This record gives sequence, C-alpha cells and structure tokens, in this order.
Amino acid sequence: MKVSMLRSAVAIGLSACLYTASVNAQLDPLTVQIQPQAQSSLLVDIAKAGDKLVAVGQRGHVLVLDQQWQQVASPVVTQLTNVFFLNEKLGWAVGHDATIIHTNDGGLTWSLQMESTVLEKPFLDVRFFSEQQGVAIGAYGLFYRTEDGGKTWHDEFHQELLFEEDVAYLNELKQEDEELYLSERAALLPHFNRIINLDADRLLLVGELGLVAVSNDMGRTFERVDFDYDGSMFNAITHGEDVYVMGLRGHVFKASNALNDWQQIELPVESSINGALVDGDDLYLVGNAGIILKIDGDKAELVARRQGENIVSVAKNNKGEIWFAGTKGLFQLPK
Repeated sequence: MKVSMLRSAVAIGLSACLYTASVNAQLDPLTVQIQPQAQSSLLVDIAKAGDKLVAVGQRGHVLVLDQQWQQVASPVVTQLTNVFFLNEKLGWAVGHDATIIHTNDGGLTWSLQMESTVLEKPFLDVRFFSEQQGVAIGAYGLFYRTEDGGKTWHDEFHQELLFEEDVAYLNELKQEDEELYLSERAALLPHFNRIINLDADRLLLVGELGLVAVSNDMGRTFERVDFDYDGSMFNAITHGEDVYVMGLRGHVFKASNALNDWQQIELPVESSINGALVDGDDLYLVGNAGIILKIDGDKAELVARRQGENIVSVAKNNKGEIWFAGTKGLFQLPK
C-alpha cells in the first residue's frame, strides 16, 4: 500500500479555514500551573528574544532565561513544538492541536491565537516576516498564514508539493465525493518540518520523504528542489553562503544558495539531527543519542555525547551562553 494511502486511513478532515483569537475570552484564568520540575522536563525548542532566551515544551510549558530560567504562565496544556521571535518583544509558539500562542513582551505573558482539537495535528514550525505577516506549518501539509499579526489564520493547501499520482487521484475524487476529497487531501501531503528565510521573499521548506522545496513569493507557491534522498529532513539553516539541511539517521547535506549542488556531509554518528546553531564561523548540530557536533567545512567533529537523552534544540544568548534543550530539559556543557 502506498505511503500516501496509509496516511489516508488515519486522516482527519480539515475543518473551517479561518480561526480567530476570540477563544482567548475562554482562558481566564490561564490554565497551566507552574511546575517546579519544568526545567528538567521535555523541552523541544529555544529561541532568542533580545537579551533573553525562551524555551517551550511539553504540557504547554514556557520558560524564560534572564538571570536564571523561570517558568511563566501559558494559556495551553498541549505540547509546544517551536518558538520564534521576530524581535525582542514579539514572539509566537506553536504545538499540538494546531495551537498558536503569542507574546508581545518578550515571552513573559502569552495569549492564545489559534487551537483546534478537530484538526488533531501539530504545528511544527512558525515564522514571521513582519509584525503582520507570518506562516505556521506542520504535519500532513498543515500550512496556515496570517496577514494581521495572528488575529486570524487561514489555511493553504499546497498541491504543487503532491506526488503526480496523488494529484490525479484527488482530481478524480473531487468529482465523485467532495467530503471524501477533503478528508483525503488532508492526509496526502508530507509533514512540513521547518521553514526558513533564504533571502528577501525566498523561503526554504523541508520535511518528510526527502521534501526540500523553495518559494520565491513568501510561501504562496513552492517548487520541489532536486534532492537525491527520500528520508525525513527535520531542520535547515543558512551559514555564510551555504545552506544546510539535516535529518534522519545523521543525514546532513550542504548546498550553495542556488540549491543545485547538494553534497552530503559525513558524520561520525548515525543519529538523527534535530537542531542547529551558527556561532560566528562555527556551525553546531544536535541530535538523538545526546550528540553535539561541530561542522567545519565538509568535516564533522563530535564535541560531546550525553547518554540516555535526545537533544532537540540549541541557542545562544547575548552573554555568550549556549543552552541546549531536549528530553531531559535544559543544560549547558561543562566548561
């Protein structure tokens, strides 16, 4: 059975295309209790917000590092998967149940912008291009856009990223059964794992089944990049004139900004790579089995390995401190 058909068997149809922030009125007081051990629990992403770092993870946990890590109240109890800051004040975090939360004070307080238990799909990344314009992406081709700072979100279906046989299947189904068409459509696209800016209006999208795609119009349309690997890509980052994509079982590839000359970087481990950090001239990668790698050109060096945990994200603050997040919470490497 095709992978796309297997997905179809567990698909849940997309509901309305528009969600508003009116649900905020239902969340007073905030629902998440402060947990003493939150800093040691599963934390999935870290982002820089001016002088601070902000981390998010399970049960809707949000922690802020100023002088020390402190958990702040969150309007959700669902797992958060990614956090992004446009500047030192404005930030967004996304997670399961198509959840999007927003802060306008650098992560100290948060409000709910979108949530849908009907979708039952996680957002996996969020990126804003201005104070008003942004996108959130996730599982099974989940793709939402806002033009008003997140007050309303509209879904987009990127059929151009379907396999040819799936396009033909959907076109035939649409003529026969509109309801089934919508249900099937919601399961045929691969997971969208990460979206980053390359330059100006140009975006790079990576995901499941070797998906690497580029957009020249702020993500309104995409074109698949010729990429000779069909495993999942979990992250992407730019470093100087180069673009790196990384993912399953230690697969890391590098190309120029033109995206037409991919070269695989050989790693000393086969662990999946989840996160990356550019620190001056250095590029650090983190992944499963507690690995921390340093990339120098086409060579990779194992910097550290922490047994019994997976590392998901890494970030650096203005004090020069590098923090890591993963299945056992937040940590720094010993000096």
